[in-house]
Amino acid sequence: MVALSLKICVRHCNVVKTMQFEPSTAVYDACRVIRERVPEAQTGQASDYGLFLSDEDPRKGIWLEAGRTLDYYMLRNGDILEYKKKQRPQKIRMLDGSVKTVMVDDSKTVGELLVTICSRIGITNYEEYSLIQETIEEKKEEGTGTLKKDRTLLRDERKMEKLKAKLHTDDDLNWLDHSRTFREQGVDENETLLLRRKFFYSDQNVDSRDPVQLNLLYVQARDDILNGSHPVSFEKACEFGGFQAQIQFGPHVEHKHKPGFLDLKEFLPKEYIKQRGAEKRIFQEHKNCGEMSEIEAKVKYVKLARSLRTYGVSFFLVKEKMKGKNKLVPRLLGITKDSVMRVDEKTKEVLQEWPLTTVKRWAASPKSFTLDFGEYQESYYSVQTTEGEQISQLIAGYIDIILKKKQSKDRFGLEGDEESTMLEESVSPKKSTILQQQFNRTGKVEHGSVALPAVMRSGSSGPETFNVGSMPSPQQQVMVGQMHRGHMPPLTSAQQALMGTINTSMHAVQQAQDDLSELDSLPPLGQDMASRVWVQNKVDESKHEIHSQVDAITAGTASVVNLTAGDPADTDYTAVGCAITTISSNLTEMSKGVKLLAALMDDEVGSGEDLLRAARTLAGAVSDLLKAVQPTSGEPRQTVLTAAGSIGQASGDLLRQIGENETDERFQDVLMSLAKAVANAAAMLVLKAKNVAQVAADTVLQNRVIAAATQCALSTSQLVACAKVVSPTISSPVCQEQLIEAGKLVDRSVENCVRACQAATDDSELLKQVSAAASVVSQALHDLLQHVRQFASRGEPIGRYDQATDTIMCVTESIFSSMGDAGEMVRQARVLAQATSDLVSAMRSDAEAEIDMENSKKLLAAAKLLADSTARMVEAAKGWLQHPENEDQQQRLREAAEGLRVATNAAAQNAIKKKIVNRLEVAAKQAAAAATQTIAASQNAAVSNKNPAAQQQLVQSCKAVADHIPQLVQGVRGSQAQAEDLSAQLALIISSQNFLQPGSKMVSSAKAAVPTVSDQAAAMQLSQCAKNLATSLAELRTASQKAHEACGPMEIDSALSTVQTLKNELQDAKMAAVESQLKPLPGETLEKCAQDLGSTSKAVGSSMAQLLTCAAQGNEHYTGVAARETAQALKTLAQAARGVAASTSDPMAAHAMLDSARDVMEGSAMLIQEAKQALIAPGDAESQQRLAQVAKAVSHSLNNCVNCLPGQKDVDVALKSIGESSKKLLVDSLPPSTKPFQEAQSELNQAAADLNQSAGEVVHATRGQSGELAAASGKFSDDFDEFLDAGIEMAGQAQGGKRREQE
Repeated sequence: MVALSLKICVRHCNVVKTMQFEPSTAVYDACRVIRERVPEAQTGQASDYGLFLSDEDPRKGIWLEAGRTLDYYMLRNGDILEYKKKQRPQKIRMLDGSVKTVMVDDSKTVGELLVTICSRIGITNYEEYSLIQETIEEKKEEGTGTLKKDRTLLRDERKMEKLKAKLHTDDDLNWLDHSRTFREQGVDENETLLLRRKFFYSDQNVDSRDPVQLNLLYVQARDDILNGSHPVSFEKACEFGGFQAQIQFGPHVEHKHKPGFLDLKEFLPKEYIKQRGAEKRIFQEHKNCGEMSEIEAKVKYVKLARSLRTYGVSFFLVKEKMKGKNKLVPRLLGITKDSVMRVDEKTKEVLQEWPLTTVKRWAASPKSFTLDFGEYQESYYSVQTTEGEQISQLIAGYIDIILKKKQSKDRFGLEGDEESTMLEESVSPKKSTILQQQFNRTGKVEHGSVALPAVMRSGSSGPETFNVGSMPSPQQQVMVGQMHRGHMPPLTSAQQALMGTINTSMHAVQQAQDDLSELDSLPPLGQDMASRVWVQNKVDESKHEIHSQVDAITAGTASVVNLTAGDPADTDYTAVGCAITTISSNLTEMSKGVKLLAALMDDEVGSGEDLLRAARTLAGAVSDLLKAVQPTSGEPRQTVLTAAGSIGQASGDLLRQIGENETDERFQDVLMSLAKAVANAAAMLVLKAKNVAQVAADTVLQNRVIAAATQCALSTSQLVACAKVVSPTISSPVCQEQLIEAGKLVDRSVENCVRACQAATDDSELLKQVSAAASVVSQALHDLLQHVRQFASRGEPIGRYDQATDTIMCVTESIFSSMGDAGEMVRQARVLAQATSDLVSAMRSDAEAEIDMENSKKLLAAAKLLADSTARMVEAAKGWLQHPENEDQQQRLREAAEGLRVATNAAAQNAIKKKIVNRLEVAAKQAAAAATQTIAASQNAAVSNKNPAAQQQLVQSCKAVADHIPQLVQGVRGSQAQAEDLSAQLALIISSQNFLQPGSKMVSSAKAAVPTVSDQAAAMQLSQCAKNLATSLAELRTASQKAHEACGPMEIDSALSTVQTLKNELQDAKMAAVESQLKPLPGETLEKCAQDLGSTSKAVGSSMAQLLTCAAQGNEHYTGVAARETAQALKTLAQAARGVAASTSDPMAAHAMLDSARDVMEGSAMLIQEAKQALIAPGDAESQQRLAQVAKAVSHSLNNCVNCLPGQKDVDVALKSIGESSKKLLVDSLPPSTKPFQEAQSELNQAAADLNQSAGEVVHATRGQSGELAAASGKFSDDFDEFLDAGIEMAGQAQGGKRREQE
């Protein structure tokens, strides 16, 4: 991979360093590398620093997330990243005027920072508070308010401004957005923010026990009362003033607290300041408070404020439509924790109130806000306002708090499960009693007498004969290796959850074993080309699914081995449950695929019974593992390792049965020998550690050495077991990860052993032996992991072109970052010269060995071009070194570097293209496997998903992905089988691109469903699978884009090839139909295929119209896309046509359908060919005319194909019959009636009723089977003919009456 050259600026000392990173480097690792290599960056705690990508606009700069990779941010060579401290001071002002400075993380959002800010201040319910950015007066526009102002306001809008000046609404407050950071909202470090309660939900619980919140609540209520936000009567205002005086001045003092002492502006709303006797009334209320403390007075003040009807209401000034008139009037819209209300703007009386529970949805636009109350109100409530988004956020915030509080209230146990068992233990110094549930065997009651002579019953060996005159032998029973369940220590909650997971998994495994007892039954299949292709595709799909599921089973088994290795108290039982859930869910899905594959398998690979037997063996091995890892089993560790090894062996046997064993036996043998070499080296280390333990004087240190050596031996035996498990599926990245994880455990245990020995003795000779033995273990472990990594790269040596090409590309990119460093430039130029020399030599060698003279000439010409470009590059570099400040020399160097890149691409095009296609094949295979795992995890999580809507969305996305997996698998198989076929490569590219959108949707659905899954193991499995799928999709997206660029435009040729193949398949189907051997494929029915044919015909017509338009415009790219879509639609059409022909019982109709479909394919091939020719001469009138003629012929063939549908012919006959019947009305004169008037009228009424009924039957039949439509259309034409006859008869009656009147 090409290295990424970045400029790292250490901000606190303004030092800039140029460093190279792999694009796949995580940001966390990049920060670690910077601290290691840049001395100036080694200050403070590493966790306080991060990388910042700055921008000209400070608001647009972003902090790089530690878990992301560098290529996620699309960085380019030369980009500047700032390494600086994320912590910054922020001043927070309270409503009481106090200011606190809090250190905040600049990379976190306001919502996340409120947790820190509120905890520092002493506020627990942080979700009800928010921050306000106090705007500077100079920046404000004229006037303020909910409705934005303009100098050209109309008179009624000016009235709104005057009204707004009297009211205090929430739009005056510039609340910060909780989803964005301080920097993104333009908050400067020196700016002071105001902390204020935004949501009044739990304020009822605030009392003297929470003085911090009480004070903030008091100050906010006081300010709102004084500025008029809460209208109060004069009496209430004085009462509030009395409490306020008690809070500020303490108890009332007669000689001090007299009229003239108070500044009434600070104690009364402005409308009561000049009222006579106001101050005297306040002091009277103050006196009534007595010796009340400040805290008590604040409690009284807040309690009284809560009784106000406007308390806790956020007001917005809006305009609403006056009822019955087309006029907008001002109104206050209030939002509380319980409701939305319409409030009179003058008196603040509540006019109408809607509980929040009745709000179904709401919508905010730049100039309006609309509420939908569903069934609770007939119409929407819509108002005019520019603060719709702020209103929407307030409502959403209240609903979020309500839901959060409700969820916490609904919790019964630690995990929120009301069915969980509460265990109570009674422990005293003398005894401890533990009560647990005892599982006893039940049976029927037996009647009998215990008073039987000469018989003594004992509990150990059954009844014994009693002999008179002798003593019986002593009765004794000894139980070895077991303990009664009632005496076992109680399981932890995590262990209990794991037991539940294991029990469920064992039931699933048993069900899978039962299902594998018999083969699937398939309907009889034909021998035509389409049937053979269907069978081959199903075999390939089943093999892929089984392989990916076996990969998951072995990886899960290795994970269980690794996770259960240490002390049971330190075991992550949730992760163990996740691994077990992965094993059981994949085994369940694998059994279905095995049954289908066993029914489809040819004798070349093996019989179906052998495959079923291998699958049952794997299921049995999984069952043994589940029994061994039960927390209550008491099985030794070796039993777990043996069961895991059996799973590995059974997995290899199963893969060999299906012919998917990608790992050869030699590789597996080498892998196992390397793992055993690690174990042997570890055994030697244990012996050396034993020698140290023998000479250790301190018992504690001696025991520590023995424990470390024992752990080292266990970790190596675990590594061998893990290698045995994953060796058959080592091609899977997850299996490689598990083996690498087991290796890390060995490495850590070796380090611990060495440290324990060093602490236990000072004997240099013994320590030297231990160190040497540890080095041997490390080397053996390195060899093992290197062997695994070699297989990860398929063990393919780097091609002669690949290494040189990568070097040239890397150097030409990084050479500009070396400007200013002459020594580095010279070194880069030497590397470049050597790489191009190697590449030119390889090309000349290939040219000499080439048999085809044309190809030889092309290689030599490309080699010469590359050599000339290299010479120009070297000369340009020399020129720049002589004149580094000359812009012309810099430009010449850039042009030379770009020319060399172009020449390199041209020279190594085939090698690069092959490498890119191989990468796409691997990415597609991994994406399909990850999708299969995610689907299995989704099905496993369905039982414990408490949110039906989220589960339904996940199921739908899984179905969409399941429909795309076969095309992706077929694309991979086709590309691997025909490595040089452009059509196969394009099919892989198209299937990969089509897979991305549904795959991304499934990732989103899975992530959304994870929080709603109550089973922790299932939720963890779903989360991990979604994460792996997201990673695979990202790689697939990159690989498909590069492959599409490398393979070039070839959609038209591929479409032609596809259509020709479809034509051949239909011809083969016609021959099978003639011999009566054409059979429908599994799942095909006449109705389904007919429906698919009808709907696909429209898609074919649409894509062909697009093809004509693009070809006429001469747009090659869009013409190729249209040709590809046309071919895809024709493929569906051909499948539907074959299904109709195979399902119908009329041989003539089947032949006609296949012939018409073949005509469509033939015409479509001509159309695509003509479109290709039209691109050569876009303005050629003759070419355009031929294109139109061919399109017309294809449209005619398409209509004929649709008309061949069963029932369609009967509809056409009915239409013709109706047309013929209608001609009866074209005569000049109607024949005279021969029936009485009453009879003619009755017949006309009956004919009309029959026709009406027939019309309804036709409509109903269109939704049913084709035979029903044929019968209904025929009946309709007959009834229509009778209706016309009756009408003509009635018209003859009227005409005869007129003649009689004239006579």
